[in-house]
Amino acid sequence: MKGLYDNEMKLEFLSKTNNEAFARIAVAAFVSQLDPTIDELSDIKTAVSEAVTNSIIHGYEEEEGIVKITAKLFGNTVEIQVSDNGKGISNIEEARKPLYTSKPNLERSGMGFTIMESFMDDIVVESVVGLGTKVTMKKKINSMEEQLENYEGA
Repeated sequence: MKGLYDNEMKLEFLSKTNNEAFARIAVAAFVSQLDPTIDELSDIKTAVSEAVTNSIIHGYEEEEGIVKITAKLFGNTVEIQVSDNGKGISNIEEARKPLYTSKPNLERSGMGFTIMESFMDDIVVESVVGLGTKVTMKKKINSMEEQLENYEGA
């Protein structure tokens, strides 16, 4: 029996900074079956990178934990969830403001959520202090026909 989605992948890894590159490449490889443009793939990789980095730097701080990624395909849309069981975010609205950072001493730009929002079609942030954070991002991948129509219409 077919589920509600066309395909799914799950990935778990330790919250080490060198796993961020692994996460973005794994998600990009999974999404590549939708035949995205280089720009679409780059946008997804950047958004995943920001979400994973947030989990590692802010969620777990100095402790080690598990970062989880689930990616699902619905037709030509990808939904990516990045979650952790870290310290959580006390004020999501404030955390989503451009240039806000809880770690100014680490020279963080405070643009993580802003970057995710600009590169993805939809982003939802859920968090409970002491339990962790889940970021769900969606992006529609234009089909080759749509890409050609957009190109010819330009």
